[in-house]
Amino acid sequence: MKRLLTAVLTFIIFLSLANIYARQIISTPQFRASFLDKINTARARGCNCGGIYMPPAPPLVWNEQLEVSAVRHANDMAANGYFSHTSRDGRTMQDRIHMAGYTYNGFKSYEVGENIAEGPQTIADVMDGWLKSPGHCKNLMNPGFKEIGIGYSNGYWVQDFGGRIAFSAEVQRMIKSGQYHVIEKN
Repeated sequence: MKRLLTAVLTFIIFLSLANIYARQIISTPQFRASFLDKINTARARGCNCGGIYMPPAPPLVWNEQLEVSAVRHANDMAANGYFSHTSRDGRTMQDRIHMAGYTYNGFKSYEVGENIAEGPQTIADVMDGWLKSPGHCKNLMNPGFKEIGIGYSNGYWVQDFGGRIAFSAEVQRMIKSGQYHVIEKN
């Protein structure tokens, strides 16, 4: 009886912690709207990125898989006191994004990118810094990126970008019928 009670209490604690963690992954609607507004305003007008003019680009939309990747990396950097695109365990941006479920399977094209920052305390400040940095600015203005997820943890910011283009309906039919074969990279 005592073991059963201990097991039940452990399970309840586990579910509570899992629920708290899950809520930390998903941002608030206000966070998303504020970031998307600032990003899409810059993309709509075009931007000078380190002396190279980047013309207007289509708006980005929020992607929860990219958000999960970004939040996990921001939390990891904050918890372990480092600042890098490569996690302490050697995982790359691509590794983290794939682990969050954002994959290339079933798409004819696929690209990802990442911006990180340490220190700014507001969305306006981090966006200002990224737009003044040529590489970060080019990511923000890249017309190949269609989706974004952003994470923040104790002064660490991560933006994960993605761009996937699906096969046309006709090509999808041909793949399903066996006329075309997609060779996926492992």
